[in-house]
Amino acid sequence: MAAWQDFFTTSQDGLKLYACRLGPAEGALTPVVCLPGLTRSTLDFEEVVQHIAAGGKRTVWAFDYRGRGRSDYDRDWKNYDLRIELGDISDQLTALGIPPAVFLGTSRGGLLTCLIGMTRPAALRGAILNDIGPVIEGKGLARIKSYVGKLPRPRSYDEAVTILKQVSSAQFPGADEAAWRRMAERTWKESQGTLEPRYDTALMKPLELVDLDAPLPDLWPQFLGLSAVPVLVVRGEHSDLLSRETVAAMVARHPDCTSVEAAGEGHAPLLADAPTLAAIDAFLARVDARGSQAAAAPEA
Repeated sequence: MAAWQDFFTTSQDGLKLYACRLGPAEGALTPVVCLPGLTRSTLDFEEVVQHIAAGGKRTVWAFDYRGRGRSDYDRDWKNYDLRIELGDISDQLTALGIPPAVFLGTSRGGLLTCLIGMTRPAALRGAILNDIGPVIEGKGLARIKSYVGKLPRPRSYDEAVTILKQVSSAQFPGADEAAWRRMAERTWKESQGTLEPRYDTALMKPLELVDLDAPLPDLWPQFLGLSAVPVLVVRGEHSDLLSRETVAAMVARHPDCTSVEAAGEGHAPLLADAPTLAAIDAFLARVDARGSQAAAAPEA
């Protein structure tokens, strides 16, 4: 596999933030920026990034938010907030000189993609939303809230696999042992002879403030902020966070939105199966063609 190039920038409040790039510094095709889920990191995108960067013409970036992966942890858990993470991403885009791109956002990364569409629309050429939409199902949020920052610390990766199966087997009923092992290695890291999460467990504290007995706010204005660019929605067949009904409404209400369902997977799809990768390829090719047409159009 081709190697990532590592980059670090500094947030406005002094944290070191990690980003990585695969592909040329300036590719001929529309670049892609990958934004992970709530507690996730750039490691989750390994397969999809290797796939879409394989031709050597597309540059792909991925970011670790503060408190995740190789970025610094924040001493104040209240800063694990979408608004602050949005500011971090905007600053990283500027510092790293990343041109307008397709944003591929998994779960929380999809929410941040919608917010970028509202606050920095010129940065977007398209959006791929991985198992997230303007209506978040309470069942899925309750499941996530039940384990973030609360899982026992495994003594081995075999034990880590067992723990993951206990909380996520219904989401990935067909996953083989190799897939569970990859998920475990992307969730925990080795540290001084033991395993620890690849995220700050203080991320559980913002979740504790979510009242699941109250109606969850819908995010249609944020989603429709993407109306100027093409959107692809990826939904896991067994997802408990994004319903088929919401996906259908997204396709109906957005002027250029398509969808694909990842068979046998839940929240969030791993973006490694052939049908999903083919849908992503087709979407990126369409964005590339749209950009070429715009560049070739004569000025008024």
